[in-house]
Amino acid sequence: MAPSEIAPSAAPTVARLIEAFHRLPGIGPKIAQRLTYHLIRMPQEEAEEFAAAILGVKDKVVLCETCANLSESQECVICSDLQRDRTKICVVEEPLDVVAIERAHVYSGLYHVLHGVISPVNGIGPNDLKLRELLERLRDGSVTEVIVATNPNLEGEATAMYIQQLIGPLGVSITRLARGLPSGSDIEYADDSTLAHALESRSEISSRPDDPISGP
Repeated sequence: MAPSEIAPSAAPTVARLIEAFHRLPGIGPKIAQRLTYHLIRMPQEEAEEFAAAILGVKDKVVLCETCANLSESQECVICSDLQRDRTKICVVEEPLDVVAIERAHVYSGLYHVLHGVISPVNGIGPNDLKLRELLERLRDGSVTEVIVATNPNLEGEATAMYIQQLIGPLGVSITRLARGLPSGSDIEYADDSTLAHALESRSEISSRPDDPISGP
C-alpha cells in the first residue's frame, strides 16, 4: 500500500514514516498512523534515543556462533554463562522463543535457534535451518538431552520429527514439550505457567520406523 493511500493528506515525510511502520508485521494503517503522530509529539531527546536504539540493533546485533541466538558478541550471554546446564539443549524456532522460555524460570540448560521451520509451501527446507550447527554441537557426546521446543503446529511438528530422525542415531535422549501448549499456537505467546508446565512435563520422542529419513 502506497503512502498516499494510507495518509493521502499527510506531508511526504510523515507519509514515509507511516509507510515504514506499516511494513512491520502486525501493524495496520491506523496503528501506523498513531505511532507516527506519537513520534511527532515525542520530545526531541526521546525521539533521538528511539532512533539510536533502532540503529544500534542493526549495527551491533549478530548471531551467537554457538547457538545462533541474538547477541552483541561472538557468544551470547546464555552460552557464556558457566552456571547453565551444558548437558541439555533446547531447540527453538526463533530468538523470541528463547525469551519466552527464559521467562518461565524453570529451564537452566542451553539453547539452539533454528531460525525457522521446515515448510515446503514456503520453500524452506532443512538446509535453510541451523541443523548442521546443531549436529556439530552433539558430536562430542557432552549433551545428553535435546528438548525439541518447536511450535505445536503442522510445520513445527514436521520439524520436530525431522530432528528426531536426524539426531536419533547419535544416542541422545530427545524430548518434546508436553501438550500443555495449545495445538497451532506459538511459544512466544504462551503464558509463563503454561510454558513451565510444558517444560517440566516434556516427553521423549519415540522412533517411528516407517518414517522416511533423509539428511539435511
